Amino acid sequence: MFRSAAVDLDPSEVMHPPPRHAPEHDGLAAEWRSVLQVPRLALATPKLLLAPRGDQPVVLVPGWKSPEAPMAPLRGWLSWLGHDARHWGLGVNRGDTRRDVERLTPTVAAMAEQAGRPVSLVGWSLGGVIAREVARANPDIVARVITYGTPVIGGPVHTVAATDWSEHQRDRVARQVRQHDAANPITVPITAILTRNDHVVAWQAQLDHTSHRVRHVEVGSTHLSMGIDPDVWLTVARELATPAQVTTN
Repeated sequence: MFRSAAVDLDPSEVMHPPPRHAPEHDGLAAEWRSVLQVPRLALATPKLLLAPRGDQPVVLVPGWKSPEAPMAPLRGWLSWLGHDARHWGLGVNRGDTRRDVERLTPTVAAMAEQAGRPVSLVGWSLGGVIAREVARANPDIVARVITYGTPVIGGPVHTVAATDWSEHQRDRVARQVRQHDAANPITVPITAILTRNDHVVAWQAQLDHTSHRVRHVEVGSTHLSMGIDPDVWLTVARELATPAQVTTN
């Protein structure tokens, strides 16, 4: 089920990453219920078959410590819809964002030149952070960015990876990210897909308050199951079928 994530939250209010263990939702254990999304994906087949088709050049960027394989089902479906959908070609995302932005940019530039138009970037979790930074630095070769489960506010600060950081460390990194966003906001259209059932990235940290042209879409899956959530897939397809120049807040 889709709904707008119209939440007005000041970044300073999101100070802590999701706990590793939370009695009310079993913490990270809840994330491993992603297998429950498989029946939903199968039941959504009629809708998926009727999704808008297109011919956009698209690059998919995986999340932290993830190989390209988890995004292969989405890539295959987008290809079936007519898009030129490709993996990022860099293998496992090792978490070096600055290096990966530098390595991915030439790939996106070459694809844009080959296609004769800007490329759409789809990123899961940290992959969305990388996609955002490529778009920030190179708006001429990026048509749009679509992220899901991506920490926008504070980068890794509001993820379970930062559970062992001190509050001072989290505050410092979050302040640096906010300053970076304020000084050089992203200008290409962004669709940020988020879920309140995310136990890896605080859902509030997935709200983008600084980029110029953002649309938020809320889904009901967990962080790890977003890759096979039919609502995520349909959102991606619908965004790719929408001319980038008319995607607005």
